[in-house]
Amino acid sequence: MTMKISRTILLPLLLLIGMLPAFANPKVELRVEAPSRTGNIEVGQNFYIKIVVSNIGETPAAPKSVAGAKVLYFGHQSSSSSFTSINGQTSQSVVNIYALTLKAEKAGKFSFGPVSVGGVKSNAVSYTIHEAGKAPDPYAAPAANSGSASAAASQDPDQPTFIGKGNERLFLRASVSKTTAYEQEALVYTVKLYTTYGSIKFIGATDAPKFDGFVIEESNNISNQLTYETYQGQTYATAVIARYIIFPQMSGQLKILGNKYTVSTDAEEYYHDPFFSQLTVRRPIQLNVSPNDLTVNVKPLPTPRPANFSGGVGKFNISSTLKSADVMANQAGSITYAVTGEGNLKYINLPDLNALYPDEIEVFSPTTDVKTVVGLSNVSGTVKFDYSFMPLEQGVFNIPPVELVYFNPATGKYETSTSRGYTLKVGKGQESAKSQSTLTYNSKLLPVSLKSARYARPYVRGFAYWLIYIIPVLLLGGALIARKKYSEMMADVVGLRSKRAGKMARRRLKKCEVCMKHDKEEEFYDEMLKAVWGYLGDKLKLPLSELNRENVSQLLKEHFIEDENIEKVLHLLDECEFAKYSPASSRRKMPEVYDSATQVLNALEADFAESGKKITAQQKSLSNDEII
Repeated sequence: MTMKISRTILLPLLLLIGMLPAFANPKVELRVEAPSRTGNIEVGQNFYIKIVVSNIGETPAAPKSVAGAKVLYFGHQSSSSSFTSINGQTSQSVVNIYALTLKAEKAGKFSFGPVSVGGVKSNAVSYTIHEAGKAPDPYAAPAANSGSASAAASQDPDQPTFIGKGNERLFLRASVSKTTAYEQEALVYTVKLYTTYGSIKFIGATDAPKFDGFVIEESNNISNQLTYETYQGQTYATAVIARYIIFPQMSGQLKILGNKYTVSTDAEEYYHDPFFSQLTVRRPIQLNVSPNDLTVNVKPLPTPRPANFSGGVGKFNISSTLKSADVMANQAGSITYAVTGEGNLKYINLPDLNALYPDEIEVFSPTTDVKTVVGLSNVSGTVKFDYSFMPLEQGVFNIPPVELVYFNPATGKYETSTSRGYTLKVGKGQESAKSQSTLTYNSKLLPVSLKSARYARPYVRGFAYWLIYIIPVLLLGGALIARKKYSEMMADVVGLRSKRAGKMARRRLKKCEVCMKHDKEEEFYDEMLKAVWGYLGDKLKLPLSELNRENVSQLLKEHFIEDENIEKVLHLLDECEFAKYSPASSRRKMPEVYDSATQVLNALEADFAESGKKITAQQKSLSNDEII
């Protein structure tokens, strides 16, 4: 009876034991988790050491201290289990994860572990704590790698954190369409934002990029929404936040210094709670981020340059329109030349038409109408030159085609576009009232005095008679000399522009005055730059391609211009260029800039007048030395 009972109890017990799963091998593992994907830990940041306990029923003890860090919290984070059945053999694995939340307090290399749970020892882990702002940044752009992120300005969670050139979650990259280009060739400078933050609240530039040696046009073709891009193996939301079309003004290595941007967003911090498991807390941060600097290798235009080179670099076409081919002598006519294409349109000059047109036609200075559009990769549009002319004689004259010689960087050659020529028929103009008057003959004889007739001296022997012939001869000789000097002066186009530099500057300043009256700030500063650069180029006889700060400063000193006035004109140029791209609040008022420009140009005119005397005296002194 006893044997039966024992067998009856033992058989179900053995069956129950056979049905229970077999546990896998126990294991304890330590892992270090940094607050970011880079694996870097900085002083002041929270990081975690995870204790992964596999197939052990006991709970690890809370560590009292960890090297280089302060223990903030220790608790159970998560648990999981799995069952495996192979050929009737069932095994179970139970994994519990405990999180040790720490705050980095000291920079250096440290280690933690091993720990023991249920008699099973874990591995030991090592970690490095970096000084704030000095951790390596493998995800950032090349510019961000050149400088490190700065330390947080404040550890107060209610205050924004300020970061220098960015971090692995947000940075800026600057790029240029070509790193090797010709002078005056259009290049595209782009600033792109990369971020992994969920949302961007604000992006604003705190200053303008520094384009030393470039003329710039700002483009409105920037991103209106975020797109996604993979960079160095990481997917980022990207947006183009700035785009400029830039024209290098000199050859050599030119640098572009990136400007600063302020970006506001929310940073996420994760905490482990024994009741709610993982908590996510958002706090505002503000990043002052700068893109990388760039260097452009600028090549000079090929030599020799054509004599009639217009200064244009790009792709252009010239056309002409003559309002009427039938005009009258001594009456004004009009002809318009239009240059279309893309490139440095604003700086194109046409040949001197007085040298091309017949001598019987006088051509006056043109009025210029510039209409351009700043696109994605270039500046395109049309520049119209409206000329007035006056035929001085009756007849048929040929107006020759006008050639526009420009440099095409796509082909690396100088190319020519030719306008249409015309045949001009000039009719007889209206005669003056004096020429239309008729002569009448008076038949009444005048009384003759015998006394006066007897002693009268023949008129042909008098000085007044011969004076009638001498005066025309002298006038003709003077006219021939004046004609020769005028032809020499008109042939010397550069010298003529130098003499008329002050007059042209006053005309351009009148345009600035009109812009100022209509409160057009952008056009005001454009016209002001044209007035000052144009005056300096004409006065110093410099072509547009050689017009830069260094050449201007050197030549002004050679002309004995006062150093104070040189500083003033360079400061005026810098101020106008900066004002075009700075906020309106940081600009001087337009009347102040206008008055300053007027004073500077007047001072330069006075210095140039004095410098002529000094140069003449210097030349005389040198010639005397040679004679001795």
